[in-house]
Amino acid sequence: MNALLYVLVALTWGSSFFFAKIGLEGLAPQQVATVRTVLGALTLVVVLLVTRRRWPRERRLWGHLFVVAVFLNAVPSSLMAWAEQTVPSGLASIYNATTPIMTLLALAVLVPTERLNRRQIGGIVLGIVGVLVLVGPWDVLGDPEVLASVPGQLALLGMTASYGIGLAWLRRFGVGGGIDPTTVATVQLTLAAVLMLLVAPVIATGPVRLDWRIGAAMVALGAVGTGLAYAWNTRLVGAWGAGRASTVTYLTPVVGVALGVLVLGEPLRWNEPVGGLVVLLGIALASGLIGSRRRSVPAPAGEQGAAAAGR
Repeated sequence: MNALLYVLVALTWGSSFFFAKIGLEGLAPQQVATVRTVLGALTLVVVLLVTRRRWPRERRLWGHLFVVAVFLNAVPSSLMAWAEQTVPSGLASIYNATTPIMTLLALAVLVPTERLNRRQIGGIVLGIVGVLVLVGPWDVLGDPEVLASVPGQLALLGMTASYGIGLAWLRRFGVGGGIDPTTVATVQLTLAAVLMLLVAPVIATGPVRLDWRIGAAMVALGAVGTGLAYAWNTRLVGAWGAGRASTVTYLTPVVGVALGVLVLGEPLRWNEPVGGLVVLLGIALASGLIGSRRRSVPAPAGEQGAAAAGR
């Protein structure tokens, strides 16, 4: 059963960029981000009610989770949707793998006890090299399409930097310690949904075109990818531990690239998988998976990190 959940989480989070790309065919970027977050929150609220979990009452917890909701949900989901207007979904999924690198940097700033050692610095430098390979600076000036995607690629780095800040905040203040992770996740997503609904009349404007394909993609992205997958991952973390469960990070780019190329017909430049591999090598070095006797796994990437961190 746990192996099945592992595969489901990998497929679900790996396909998030694919479903967002389809959603953008009929919705504006901020509309995609808002619908995704609201559907995810509603799904977890239903889970909370069905399982008879109680809402936490601590004001301090709600305050910290509001900050986490901004950095792990509201900001990154908005940046992702905006970026995918010009960036292929497969490439976006590869960029998502830079989250552990961003998390290490954020931890070094926000958590005084988390100082970077030489191995981690080397891994971060290697990860930066991987990002440069992903961008492909040799093509930027010669290919107008690549040049047009650069702002989107920078937005994706902003997305993973936001994830890093959110995860570091969780670590710094011990948010949710001793509380059921699914409950904490529900509070976080609910706060993010309320925030995005408040600003929606201003920034989530534009014409809407819905058909069964776009509707199904948004349900898959929101209810499943931003809702149920959190609950699945919470159960997986409980059974396997956060370290082992977080290895799903390495599978999601594979799923994202495969869907983009095979289903959406997106082009794949040689430097994209190569750059992604260099980034993963940097993560492995920084986390001690290679070059160290101590075996550990980096903070999980993207959405999976939120659940694995024990929100």
